[in-house]
Amino acid sequence: MHTDILISGAGAAGLTLAIDLARRGIPFLLIDQAPAPFAGSRGKGIQPRTLEIFEALEVADRMIAAGGPYPVQRHYRADGGHDDEAAVQSVAATPSEPYGQPLMLPQSLTEGILRARLAELGHAPHYAHTLSGFEQDDCGVTARVQRTGGEIEVRARYLIGADGGRSFVRKTLGIDFPGESLNARAVVADLTLSGLTRDAWHRWGKGANQISLCPLQGTQLFQLQMPIPLEGEFDLSDAGIAAAIAARTGRSDIVVDAVHWRSDYAMSARLAERYRVGCIFLAGDAAHVHPPTGGQGLNTSVQDAWNLGWKLAAVLHGADAALLDTYEAERREIAAGMLGMSTRLLDAARAGDLRRGREQQQLDLGYPDSSLSLDERDDDAPLRAGYRAPDAPLTGAGGQPRRLFSLLNSGEWIMLRYEADTPAVFSARRGLRIVTIGERGELRDHAGHLRDAYGLHTGDIALLRPDGYVAALTHDEHSPALATYIEKLVG
Repeated sequence: MHTDILISGAGAAGLTLAIDLARRGIPFLLIDQAPAPFAGSRGKGIQPRTLEIFEALEVADRMIAAGGPYPVQRHYRADGGHDDEAAVQSVAATPSEPYGQPLMLPQSLTEGILRARLAELGHAPHYAHTLSGFEQDDCGVTARVQRTGGEIEVRARYLIGADGGRSFVRKTLGIDFPGESLNARAVVADLTLSGLTRDAWHRWGKGANQISLCPLQGTQLFQLQMPIPLEGEFDLSDAGIAAAIAARTGRSDIVVDAVHWRSDYAMSARLAERYRVGCIFLAGDAAHVHPPTGGQGLNTSVQDAWNLGWKLAAVLHGADAALLDTYEAERREIAAGMLGMSTRLLDAARAGDLRRGREQQQLDLGYPDSSLSLDERDDDAPLRAGYRAPDAPLTGAGGQPRRLFSLLNSGEWIMLRYEADTPAVFSARRGLRIVTIGERGELRDHAGHLRDAYGLHTGDIALLRPDGYVAALTHDEHSPALATYIEKLVG
């Protein structure tokens, strides 16, 4: 079997990468050793930046319809009373940031929606397919895959290890996975129960004796979370979980009807020393593992795939192969920051502080120090190359409402010529869309939202990457550096 990309692991990262490749017409094979899709809630928070990515993949509205906002945190006191706190920051959407709050959606539903989108594009994951070995040479990777009926050999240009924290790909490559145990062990489970309302995330206790029961949006389930001792066996049976809930809440009216999924796990923070060896890349939990605090793991994994997909496609279409070096350079630094933040949030959670704000929403993450960021404007400009590209409401030449993000759904490079009154310097080419903003252009910025968000003046150029980050900003459309950038990276 021959393909361009072999993806090992059909979780959120693998599915996101597969959808991005499918919409670009890149041949791939997506496999997973599990016999069936994951069925638990685990990563239940989708941050605003990830929602923007899912919008580009045409699944954000489906996810929002299937899930819902985070409820208030209800902290029960020893005297039987309680205090409510809106621990997850929620703000109104703005013209530049269309999603103002995280979405709660159990991971199994998130991945189910991604699989449905992949099916619309003519593809599906292959379950019960286990990557058992691989070798690479200068031209690609030869992989062995075990499946029902025997072993097959797959020849691919690139192999992507999106196969989780125990990654076979990472271990086979001999990539170190340094980090630390966080001296924390917990149980998470999905339950049906009676005795609690669904309007709040219910919490009792602090430290080692705390417990929470959160209504899972889009389901009739509650998610149980509680720390347990580092050593020894913990009774994960239905009866054992029910007994732990009664003991830690001090209530006999909470009745567990069924436990649908359960997991006992030790928390750690680890980061792969490398994300790439030749034709093989790591993504998602194979490259970094986080404590669950702050809802960063799934989101960081999705954004790994979002960063890698367009670069693989570009190189397969003839772009400079050095583009692939920027994947590790950009994403490893982001993951290191997320590990540090998640660990700090874990310490805060142990003390009972569960507040989450803008830092967790990932809207301010970017790549200003990347080799892909070209900035020829003054340092006091409000937006820098490498930052996330803001959205903006615009008007089409025919008077119809448009959004800048609607252009990004194409997966192309987008060159914005702001109020340019001369013909474009650059010619049309594959993968580059040139858009003039102004009264003589195809889009109009009557309210000035684009101007204000990007700090644009007449004649300015903003080049946007296919993944929705600002690639280049210049006052001069004839800039030699911009011409070199486009010839090298856009083609």
